[in-house]
Amino acid sequence: MGRKALIIGIDEYQTAPLHGCVNDAKEIASLLKTNEDDSKNFDVRLELNIQKKEKLSDAIQSLFAGDDEIALLYFSGHGTTKDDGEYLCTPDYTHNYPGVKLSDITTWIKNSKCKNKIIILDSCFSGGMGNNPLMAECAELVKGVTILAASKESECSVECNGHGVFTSLLIGALKGGASDLLGNITPGSIYAYIDKALNVWEQRPVFKTNVQEFVSLRKVKAPIACKDLKALKDLFTNPTEAFPLNPSFEFTNDPEEKHSYVRPFALKENVEKLKLLQKLERVGLVEPIGTEHMYFAAMESKACKLTPLGQYYLLLAQKERI
Repeated sequence: MGRKALIIGIDEYQTAPLHGCVNDAKEIASLLKTNEDDSKNFDVRLELNIQKKEKLSDAIQSLFAGDDEIALLYFSGHGTTKDDGEYLCTPDYTHNYPGVKLSDITTWIKNSKCKNKIIILDSCFSGGMGNNPLMAECAELVKGVTILAASKESECSVECNGHGVFTSLLIGALKGGASDLLGNITPGSIYAYIDKALNVWEQRPVFKTNVQEFVSLRKVKAPIACKDLKALKDLFTNPTEAFPLNPSFEFTNDPEEKHSYVRPFALKENVEKLKLLQKLERVGLVEPIGTEHMYFAAMESKACKLTPLGQYYLLLAQKERI
């Protein structure tokens, strides 16, 4: 089943031109087309400076037609709000009909047979996407929908240095900032990445979802090899145990090395285990007990243990989920 993305950027508004939306759309389209290793990711349709409401409406409805695995909409441009709801604006804006209404997009999504519908909006008042028209404080999402918006329904979205503030962070997230230890970037991890970067005085991103599990939007190089994660279960049998160390785990503790050394001398099998433990330490899965570095934990015959994140990945390894 397919993965398709509609990426839209509009700068050419007659009365209030923007300067970063086309840049945003081009960058997001480029990132979503391939994973970091250049393998194919999304089939991307890039639309720049759409002028007419009808063309924008047709493009969005076409995206959610069919039964694809993922249909992703990204929009960067003006948004507005009226008494009857929020809109994505087009350059043929009129007071009575400023563009495509967010509630109409919600309706098209409800009728879509695509398994996962992902909407990412960098426009003013975009946080109103998915709200119940009768109860604005309540979201109304069918199964498989995820919405990530640049700002609350009452807030504007800001441009800075040729990009939207929100999309600048989105780009960083897709380049690897929001990756998990397996190299997967999901809508949830993107939101967490953006949320941490914006303080309470700035525009606040909005996240709404009704899914059983997040899909990966992009793959990047994992910070640690999958085989090393799986090896957790070879080192630890339960999450809270300590792994005892001694000088035989440290490869420099060898009589052939020209420095002081102590017994027991380095053993190849233990050296390999310590090297693996050090890799796991670097990504926050293991930590030494009673000392600052794994080297001293070995040389002083101390131990190491799993961090809470390490305990989680041990569980995944034991259940063969990685």
